[in-house]
Amino acid sequence: MKAALVIVDMQEVLMPVVWQGPELADRIRDLANRARENGVPVIALQQIGGPHFAPDAPGTRLCQSLNLRPEDTVIQKTATDGFYRSDLAAALDGVDTIVLTGVGTDYCVDATARAAVSRGFDVILVEDGHSTTDDPEAGLTAEQVVARHNRILSRAVHPGGTVKVRPAAELFA
Repeated sequence: MKAALVIVDMQEVLMPVVWQGPELADRIRDLANRARENGVPVIALQQIGGPHFAPDAPGTRLCQSLNLRPEDTVIQKTATDGFYRSDLAAALDGVDTIVLTGVGTDYCVDATARAAVSRGFDVILVEDGHSTTDDPEAGLTAEQVVARHNRILSRAVHPGGTVKVRPAAELFA
C-alpha cells in the first residue's frame, strides 16, 4: 500500500462554523505529523472561488493550526470534487490509497471520496477526521451527518476502489 494523506478544505473561514472545528484541526495536525514520520505525503486541498472563497480573502487561507510544512503539497480547487480540474491526480502519482480528512463531510469530502474510488484509488475515510455543519432541512445535526456519511461511504459498492472507515488513532501509528 502506498498512501497519501489528503486534507480537504480546512480553511480559516470554516473552522468556527463546522462541528468541532478546532478539535478537528488539532486531530488532523497530529495525523499529518504521524503521516510525515512514516514517509506518507501530505496534500492539502484549498477551495478557491464562489461567494465564500475569494482568492485573497483572509478566511480562504488554510487553517494555520494544521502546521503545514514546506514539503507538503497545497492544491487549489474550484469544485466539490477535489480531482475536478485540479492537480490532485498528478500529485497522487504512484499512490493507491488516499487517507481522507477535512470539511465538509457532505460536500467536498463526499465528492472527493467518490471521485477517488472512480479513479481506482482505495480510500480510508478518517472516521473522526471530517466535519460539517448541521443540516436543518434534513433534520440532522452535524454529528449525525458525519456518522451517516461514515456508514454510507463504507458500504458503497464501486468496482474501482474501496472505502474503509478508520479512527485517526489507528492510522500511521
